[in-house]
Amino acid sequence: MALALAVCLLVMTLVGCAGRAPNLEPLVQASDQTLNCDQIIAETKINNDKISNLATEEGWKVNQNVAAGVVGLVIWPVWFGMDWQNAAGKEGQALSQRNEYLGTLAKSRCAPPSTTASIPDRSAASSAR
Repeated sequence: MALALAVCLLVMTLVGCAGRAPNLEPLVQASDQTLNCDQIIAETKINNDKISNLATEEGWKVNQNVAAGVVGLVIWPVWFGMDWQNAAGKEGQALSQRNEYLGTLAKSRCAPPSTTASIPDRSAASSAR
């Protein structure tokens, strides 16, 4: 009886950690048209921080799945606790694609200012001597 209770508690604990649905960042957002260069750079940095955190979460989920797979060889209901949704991986991929899109916006909005000053021609100056 105690063993069955322990198994049930273990299964419920692992199933509770099974995973979550991915919350994907849209590639293009309505506010993108009003972003200036500094805002694009700031959002890209925030996205990179999120990607780093998601990579850590994804690593934990892989470890959890490996442990559940091994334990599941002995106690098969533990396999229900495995995460098949890969939410962190999908969210990270969506953020990477968003950063690529923001990069294309940055090329047009963060272009260096054009210089109107003329650069003296050194060859003409040296031939005049």
